[in-house]
Amino acid sequence: MTDLLRHLMSDSQFNQTDDYMFRLKEAVQHITLLGLWRANFFDHAAFYGGTCLRILYGLNRFSEDLDFSLLQPQIQFNLEPYFVAIEKEVEAFGLTMKVEHKKKVHDSPIMSAFIKGNTSVQLMTIAVPDNITKRIHKNQLVKIKFELDTEPPQVFDTEIRRFYSPIPYFVRAYKQPDLFAGKMHALLCRAWQSRIKGRDWFDFVWYVSKNIPLHTAHLRQRLINSGHLELSNSFDHKNVIELLMDKIATLDINLAKDDVLPFVNDYSILACWSREFFEELARRITFI
Repeated sequence: MTDLLRHLMSDSQFNQTDDYMFRLKEAVQHITLLGLWRANFFDHAAFYGGTCLRILYGLNRFSEDLDFSLLQPQIQFNLEPYFVAIEKEVEAFGLTMKVEHKKKVHDSPIMSAFIKGNTSVQLMTIAVPDNITKRIHKNQLVKIKFELDTEPPQVFDTEIRRFYSPIPYFVRAYKQPDLFAGKMHALLCRAWQSRIKGRDWFDFVWYVSKNIPLHTAHLRQRLINSGHLELSNSFDHKNVIELLMDKIATLDINLAKDDVLPFVNDYSILACWSREFFEELARRITFI
């Protein structure tokens, strides 16, 4: 077992099956990033989303998906060589997982796949205690969703973030104001239906508490690309606040909390959540 897996799986606070499951997924996320770097993926694409925020910038909640964006639009981008690189890297760490490419939804700019393998097999490989592995159904799968935006908004900046274990490597990622813009787009435009994505609101709290400004031009372009704003319409920070306040006015706080609970260790950080709390945070947003 490599030093990376030892580090990620040796937390003395582990005592629940979910703890091991989350850390197993995080280990695979790190290994995936390493494999992508070896294959020069970050010459063409950048990391973004919740997992990017956790791994690179210290977000204090677990995130399951791996989200990437091409640096330039290329609707026919070929992901297959990179999936091979991921499988090869995972195998080098002693794990047994495959990448399953999902058929692209017609006209969607998003390419999707799942990195998956038998949960019990992976946990046994990394020497998880028997009392944990016995709780896992023999056919249960560990799955990590992989998505690539092939038509990104052309208003964002990236930066290089370096790792030094198990070997020195780097990941290209969106800068934090652009990550915030992407999250705000999700907050304003995601179809809630019966399930509110409380993780979006958790991340919103994180951005504002860290005094990270929101890149308005990036958000505007995302709104145009998704059909939520006409190209000819003006859009500034006042519009952002107005739209956000409208969302907060209809937010079911309890449902939002329920969505976040499985992904945080300290439930007390949700105790102050209320519409008034989010309204106050909205007024504290800074913009660039």
